[in-house]
Amino acid sequence: MIHGDVTRGYEPVARQLEAQLARTRGGAAVCVYHRGRCVVDIWGGVKDETGAPWQRDTMAVSYSTTKGVVSTALHLLADRGLLDYDAPVARYWPEFAQAGKGHVTVRDVLAHRAGLFNIRDLIDGAHRMLDWEHMVEALAAATPARVPAGASAYQALTYGFVVGELIRRISGKPVPRFLADELAGPLGLDGLYIGAPSSELPRAARLIGSPARRPRTADDQTAFAAERKRRARMFGAIERGLRLFGHPIDLDRAASALAPRGISSFDFSCDEVLGACIPAANGVFTARSLARMYAALAAGGSLDGVRLMSPATVARATQIQCHGYDQVTIFKMYWRLGYHRVGSFRGVPPRAFGHFGWGGSGAWADPDRQLALGFVVNTGTGSPVGDLRILRINTVALACARRLRAA
Repeated sequence: MIHGDVTRGYEPVARQLEAQLARTRGGAAVCVYHRGRCVVDIWGGVKDETGAPWQRDTMAVSYSTTKGVVSTALHLLADRGLLDYDAPVARYWPEFAQAGKGHVTVRDVLAHRAGLFNIRDLIDGAHRMLDWEHMVEALAAATPARVPAGASAYQALTYGFVVGELIRRISGKPVPRFLADELAGPLGLDGLYIGAPSSELPRAARLIGSPARRPRTADDQTAFAAERKRRARMFGAIERGLRLFGHPIDLDRAASALAPRGISSFDFSCDEVLGACIPAANGVFTARSLARMYAALAAGGSLDGVRLMSPATVARATQIQCHGYDQVTIFKMYWRLGYHRVGSFRGVPPRAFGHFGWGGSGAWADPDRQLALGFVVNTGTGSPVGDLRILRINTVALACARRLRAA
């Protein structure tokens, strides 16, 4: 059963969410803003393995959807004249200049061209991501890989630590405090955390069906090993096939960016991880907060009398930086400064931007329609940047906005 409110004309969004929940064991929420007004705010399903119902204020860990939020936070500093996108990162973080990174600019980082995607060789285990100082020291000392001209290499897990340390160095505030003071507070967001306080953890949904949350019996280990072999064969066949067509794919490189040692047992929805600050991957959000943040960006940087940033800053932040294939995701991402293009089954809105995440979540803005959407969920895997569910939700929401505009 779906709960919440739907404005007339947007009923297909609710039907799509209901159909998706009927095929899964978990829960989800969708929120849509159109022309500065909330037109869809719905939720349903269960928030954890006990079957507790998803509530109006339920939040969910949203993996790489987090990158769009931390990127927006950094753009606030650019809007205030405290950050220059074309300045070297080392201007704000001197230690970053080590190992030949003195020329790496903020723009390079935000457009995933800095060559710092390899987290597997950076740390000895996924648990290191819980230690902020360890991560920023390791990244400051890291040697960047070469990224071909016109291409990008998705910094799936390292991105947030570089952007987050820039926020900390420039503002003097760690990421959780900066978000609370400068983004969530001014916009009145009901659930937007990277490093959630313990008082808010009872609201958080827990992942359902995640290998990291299942008991590690002998049978589990055998099944896990068999699944790894099956996936290795499948990915090997995909890699060979794509190379025949000239696609620049290297699955070892992708694994180095996406899978630090121990990631299969790293539970992204346990209290310890939700309370840590991993700004590329562990944001815990309501769909409502994501949609409201992007609604401000869709309207040129302000909503309900609150100005986050100027229209000029929004335009600079959302200008496409590269058109080539990403060397990690293997797709053409059309990276902006921290955002990528927005897909649907009925075309790509040309100026829309946002970020999707592993597990199916996503959030975005379309300035041409003044449309914004947030989607959070606690089941599924998909690709590093979403799955078919967010594409279906996007398709329906865009169709509703088109029909209402034509009416």
